Amino acid sequence: MNTILKLAWTRFFPPAGWLGAYKREWLPSDAIAGITLAAYAIPVSLAYAALAGLPPQVGVYGYMLGGIGYALLGSSRQLAIGPTSAISLMIAATVGALAGGDALRYAQIASLAAFAVAVLCFIAWLFKLSVLVRLVSDSILVGFKAGAGLTIIMSQLPSLLGVAGGGHNFFDRAIKLGGQLGGIDPLVLAIGAVALLLLLLGERLLPGKPVGITIVALAIILATLLGLPALGVPVTGKIPEGLPALGIPTFGLLEFDDLFPLAAGCVLLAYIEGVSAARSFAAKHGYPLDVRQEFLGLGAANLAAALGHGYPVAGGLSQSAVNDSAGARTPLALVICSVALGLCLLFFTGLLTNLPKAVLGAIVFAAVYRLVDVRALLRMWQVSRIDFYAAAIALISVLLLGILQGILLASIASIFLLLARASRPNVAFLGRLPGSGRYSDSARHEGVEPLVGIIAFRPEASLLYINAETILETVLIALRGAPGVRLVACDLSASPYIDLAGARMLHDLHDELASRRVTFCIVGAHAQLRDLLRAEGLAAKTDSGQWLRSLDSLLSDDQASTAQRTV
Repeated sequence: MNTILKLAWTRFFPPAGWLGAYKREWLPSDAIAGITLAAYAIPVSLAYAALAGLPPQVGVYGYMLGGIGYALLGSSRQLAIGPTSAISLMIAATVGALAGGDALRYAQIASLAAFAVAVLCFIAWLFKLSVLVRLVSDSILVGFKAGAGLTIIMSQLPSLLGVAGGGHNFFDRAIKLGGQLGGIDPLVLAIGAVALLLLLLGERLLPGKPVGITIVALAIILATLLGLPALGVPVTGKIPEGLPALGIPTFGLLEFDDLFPLAAGCVLLAYIEGVSAARSFAAKHGYPLDVRQEFLGLGAANLAAALGHGYPVAGGLSQSAVNDSAGARTPLALVICSVALGLCLLFFTGLLTNLPKAVLGAIVFAAVYRLVDVRALLRMWQVSRIDFYAAAIALISVLLLGILQGILLASIASIFLLLARASRPNVAFLGRLPGSGRYSDSARHEGVEPLVGIIAFRPEASLLYINAETILETVLIALRGAPGVRLVACDLSASPYIDLAGARMLHDLHDELASRRVTFCIVGAHAQLRDLLRAEGLAAKTDSGQWLRSLDSLLSDDQASTAQRTV
């Protein structure tokens, strides 16, 4: 009993497991990883906070508090938690309209959204909803990421060019940016271009190194020495010193129907992105990942961020890769990162005053351009057009409607894609392999001998309400094209499940064949299928003794019987 309670406690509270097995020699690796992650987090969190339309220190709060929350309840040992580009843009696009131009209300709604994300994560954990999130296919995610990457890049181009920008979606922003090209500030453009070039070179030549914080430091030094703020170069300005004041988010700011879509979109996006990254590192290091527990980890991270007046956070692949490559062995690296960020907030925020905003724009650009995976889109076009069309729907919906509406529409499209695939299963019509007693799909193998007077078909999917009519029509078309048929055999060995509509389809097929004086039999039915077939009365229409037989056995006996009658 004590062992069971201990296992349950360890699963609910992962630190009880990894702290108990912690080795002293891991501490230097976790410490280095935590400090390296903090160096990465400072410029990225400042940039993402600006992208979200919030004060720069709020992004640091997300990394600092979100990391501690996840370390308490998350199951991944390398996943790093903080603001992400897509969620930041989602906040900017959604909260701005809800806040009505009030900066204080804007920040309060952003914190309330993080709290709502925490509540939804707890509900998802309680009801084991991780299976629902899996309905979003990889192809949908590729298209969504590409649309989000293009939208974010378009939103950052004004900062890199020194123009005002504006607009509500990708195309609106592009049109307005095109009209402002005559007002480009050459100095701001030069700063942004050099910063972007250095970031891309550093990413290629010095992977895993704190290139971002180094470029930020150089930019601040040059901006201060050259007096760039006096020349009109936009800078971050003074960042308040000190740790965030903890408090409950302000409630009553929004109606439920205004808050829920934003929070649900953040949960969906954060969970998919976080679990995808966490799975890759769990496989790399050989430990199990509890995908249900990830809801609690994500919820704890967002609750901590909300209490610190931050905005929704998530696990991301880029920051997690930094954490892993720096040697993180356990979530203690996140705690050390949070301590380092807390020290920066207490003592070093004054150093960030003259950081050019063009550098922050370059940091965002360098972080998100890889979201536009052209190779993956081209591969889908070559291999599976239906996956490409699904990705294209997600991409275009994000470009036209924005991040929040795009992810929700992409989720709906993913469900319809699943239903569309299930509604058109492959129905294999079988023939005899030459020189053997085996039978295979005639459409996939050349030289398969046709069955004389027999149609043998195998639905390669469950028989459900969404595909039953399609299967029936396919078989009847084959029947009309094959005169002299005396036997139709349905092989259910590739059908793991059947519902009432599928059973009704078999009834209808039997009745149609009976009207033509054609025998109908069912073979290869699994136990669950046999139970439902009996309950639906098919035992009265077909020989239930044959349901357990294989198609090979049935047709071999039929062939022997036919030969005997011929003799």
